[in-house]
Amino acid sequence: MVLRPIRSSDHPLLREIYADAVESQAGVLYTPEQVRAWAALAWLPGVLDRSFHEGRGWISGRDEAFAIRYPKARLALLYCRGCAARQGHGSILLEQIERDARDHGIERLSTEASAMSRPLLIGRGWQLIAPETIEIAGVSFVRYRMEKVLRQLRS
Repeated sequence: MVLRPIRSSDHPLLREIYADAVESQAGVLYTPEQVRAWAALAWLPGVLDRSFHEGRGWISGRDEAFAIRYPKARLALLYCRGCAARQGHGSILLEQIERDARDHGIERLSTEASAMSRPLLIGRGWQLIAPETIEIAGVSFVRYRMEKVLRQLRS
């Protein structure tokens, strides 16, 4: 599977992948109201802009999935189109994000995972810190604060 770095010209594509991922897959674990609120974030000005502009990330396959690290020690976004789900994109992207962070001297990554991405992260050695409840457009969601130690911390 081919990975390529995200370019600024990819930002509209990232929004499409984000919305497709939520709309095509989240209905199994989330209510229709939650899916609508979450998917709408892809198109709201300012919500994803900072991660897109200042983050470091990759797109996999034929523009089927992406992951972004922002700020430096946080997995900010990991989304895959429904038609490409469960084909290894998430694992390959996580491996790249973790390797890149390690290469930049980062010893630990954190994230706030959805119920959809939590099993993938657990399978790749991430640890659950705590669940938390957030609101998106007045709709409640439970997400999971997680982290992964990338290398042994120095004493």
